[in-house]
Amino acid sequence: MTTKNEKLRWLILCSMFAAITAVLAQMEIPLPLVPISGQTLAVGLAATILGSRYGAMSMVCYVLLGAVGLPVFAEMKGGAGVLVGPTGGYIFGFILAAFFTGYILEKTSFTLKWAMLANTVGMIITLVMGTVQLKFVMDMTWADALKFGVYPFIVVGLIKAFLASWIGITVRRRLKQANLLQVKGDVAA
Repeated sequence: MTTKNEKLRWLILCSMFAAITAVLAQMEIPLPLVPISGQTLAVGLAATILGSRYGAMSMVCYVLLGAVGLPVFAEMKGGAGVLVGPTGGYIFGFILAAFFTGYILEKTSFTLKWAMLANTVGMIITLVMGTVQLKFVMDMTWADALKFGVYPFIVVGLIKAFLASWIGITVRRRLKQANLLQVKGDVAA
């Protein structure tokens, strides 16, 4: 049974990762239509450190903060208009990416090898969801949607997947050693 202190600790961790995502969203390389930002790095970190449930919950918090108008999305944007615009699919994809990244790790082990695989799957989920919405919102062909919504992000996405894996596994181990992260049923530290 989860105590009030444990629930509060998880709520604080989820809130921290929503804030980290907002900060990393502002670190970007502008491209036509969809910028490269640090958001997906934060998604991978949240999932790798917090697991499926709380990683996804942190992304739900992030999306809700942006939906109500706080400028937490890339380029200091916020509001429901961003979520229904060309980049909204990527943002919604963060929730599923965090869940499935964490889920893969929970079902295998929290090691660098598995984290890299899980974060790569998360990257693919984000790119697929983002590209589908980009295609329909911008009334593009599938070829153009892939050209603007996937291809520019593959190499950088793999680099961010590696960084999220390496940093995430390291931070997760240290948080567990300090008893700041207590997870029942972990396959590996």
